[in-house]
Amino acid sequence: MLGFSWLASATLRAEEALALPDEWFEINAYLKIATNGQVTIFSPNPEFGSNVKTSMPMIVAEELDISWDKVIVEQAPFNLKRYDRQFTGGSQGIRQGWDPLRMAGASARQMLREAAGRAWQVPVAEITTSEGVLVHRASGNEAGYGEFASAAASIQVPEEVELKDPKDFKIIGTSRKNVDGLHMVTGKPLYGLDYYKEGTLIAMIVHPPAFGMKLKSFDDSTARAMPGIRDIFSFKTFLEDYERNFFDTNAFPELIAVVGDSVWQVMKAKNAVKAEWEPFEEHTFQMAGFRGAQTVTVPAGLENTSDHEARMAEMAAKPGREVRRDGNPEEAFKNAAKVIERTYTGPFLAHFSMEPHNFFAHVTEDRAEVAGPLQAPEYAEQAVAARLGMSIEQVDIHMTRMGGGFGRRAYGHYVVEAAVISQQVKAPVKLIYTREDDTTFGVYRPAYHMLYRAALDADNNLIGFHVRGGGVPESPLHADRFPAGSVDNYLAEDWSIPSNITVGAFRAPGSNFNAAAEQSFLDEVAEAAGKDPIEFRLELLKRAQENPVGERNDYDAARYAGVLELVRDKSGWGPETPGVHRGASVYFCHNSYVAQVLDIVMENGQPVVDRVSCAIDCGIVINPDGAANMAEGAIVDGIGVAMYGKMTFTDGVPDKDNLDSYELIRTSDAPRKIDVHFVDNGIDPTGMGEPPFPPVQAALANALYRATGKRFYHHPFADEL
Repeated sequence: MLGFSWLASATLRAEEALALPDEWFEINAYLKIATNGQVTIFSPNPEFGSNVKTSMPMIVAEELDISWDKVIVEQAPFNLKRYDRQFTGGSQGIRQGWDPLRMAGASARQMLREAAGRAWQVPVAEITTSEGVLVHRASGNEAGYGEFASAAASIQVPEEVELKDPKDFKIIGTSRKNVDGLHMVTGKPLYGLDYYKEGTLIAMIVHPPAFGMKLKSFDDSTARAMPGIRDIFSFKTFLEDYERNFFDTNAFPELIAVVGDSVWQVMKAKNAVKAEWEPFEEHTFQMAGFRGAQTVTVPAGLENTSDHEARMAEMAAKPGREVRRDGNPEEAFKNAAKVIERTYTGPFLAHFSMEPHNFFAHVTEDRAEVAGPLQAPEYAEQAVAARLGMSIEQVDIHMTRMGGGFGRRAYGHYVVEAAVISQQVKAPVKLIYTREDDTTFGVYRPAYHMLYRAALDADNNLIGFHVRGGGVPESPLHADRFPAGSVDNYLAEDWSIPSNITVGAFRAPGSNFNAAAEQSFLDEVAEAAGKDPIEFRLELLKRAQENPVGERNDYDAARYAGVLELVRDKSGWGPETPGVHRGASVYFCHNSYVAQVLDIVMENGQPVVDRVSCAIDCGIVINPDGAANMAEGAIVDGIGVAMYGKMTFTDGVPDKDNLDSYELIRTSDAPRKIDVHFVDNGIDPTGMGEPPFPPVQAALANALYRATGKRFYHHPFADEL
């Protein structure tokens, strides 16, 4: 077999070629070819609904020049020596995989051409390909890929290959069905909860009921005597001297494990464990972050939402840490003819992944096999190895399809927990969180508070802009994004409040609330200036494009304006139709640009989202239907979060633990129609899974204002409605 690297070549030894299977020949780590011409393409990244398991192989197949109906797709094993960045998150999978995936397909095609050229004794340059067939027109030779798979596998991987011109794409840019679709709707094993091996025991955990508490003691006498229970014990997820990695977030480092024969037996015993908890003291731990090692301080105390809100208001009322300054904002506000000031707040949010947390582990003396739904296997592998006292090479991770996640499954504490439990009981186990376990364990979207101020001159020109943003325990502020660069006098400040409530990535981190607040505020500024909301934004973007302020602006003003103009035209923006109330929004994040127009109609005195028009510039679209599906899902999700999402705390205890108390959007609340339009500009692909999520929240707020006459400043809007 031949290991594939897109940065260097590798050669297959003769004895290795002879050891290959009779039917399949591995050309590189991304694909293998059967003698009948069937091609298996391995999708390197974990799949949790963004459709990378379909779109990534499409990129390989395009450059290989194979017919899609001859392709079988399989999840690749986790192996960083064979694949680069096997991580799903940040909407960067396609963007960062674009070149290596194309190179994988193109290099395999070149190796097949070379094999044919040697066999036919003709120049390789004269051999063409089409949908899995090699052709040399001058000699009349023609053969399928399968006939030369064995020979190609022994050829050195070319260091440079010519990639297709996008105008010649046959697969990229066409819609292909989800490769797992049939298995999903017919209940075939795909997910972590489906993973099973003979002799597997079920494990569940008991964690403290409140953030700020730790285990003091427990009585398991009643639970241990219940049918089917094999063991009950306490354990620590991470050792004291372990330097955590970025995704080792864990609010409750000491847990109680309950292990038994069946889910129901273990669940009953779990509820019978009598645990005593006590407050913990302030403490620190070392974490290896993306910007280097740092000491993290975890404050003591049992926190309350009411205290959070009061402290955030206090912090917002005084100067924060200056992040960016252009011109003289103080002078601009002093001389302004009109000043608009507004405050926006958003609560903690729980993820509520459809598939509850789970992971399989089988740990022996010299090996750890773990399997399940996981976004960041590289970091989990490091944590498991360190906790078990093994080398990285002794840990084997199998990636299953994830039943949702959007950030929550990047935090691999539950993988380590499963491994420690298996090591303790000396048997394979499947750790399963109940919905209540997951919802009360943390890793929430932080609570946010944003203060915006705008200064207008006598001619209603925007001459000053000030944003001060923060949260518990971090700020969502992106200081160098629009409208930075379009205003002469600009000030951005941030602040944060420490907390022992654990937070983490939540679909479009930071951006998900920054866009909601910023784009709502810009609508109000446009109204104060007497200008159309879309034209007001386009004026600012024209300034940023033609004469930008500052040099740190992290967006392309022309692409920003392009999606606004596209959604304006596609939605028929203009004078409102009687009974239809419209709101607009636009935002840049994860390297992509999204603009939306949302229409509300009032029925029986209640607002109903009738239609959302969405324009997206994410570069080349691999799979249009798949991309549209992601946009539609993000729009529904964004409306749901803005309308209903809210997690609160009383003395450290989450006030909601399941869907009977934590409200999510229902089918009846979803838009009746969603139109998705993509900018066709030939630019290399950028983010898609997250960018449509943030701006729709502001489009909803702006439409609600026109429908009800009331501005909405605090999520969730349902509380104010």
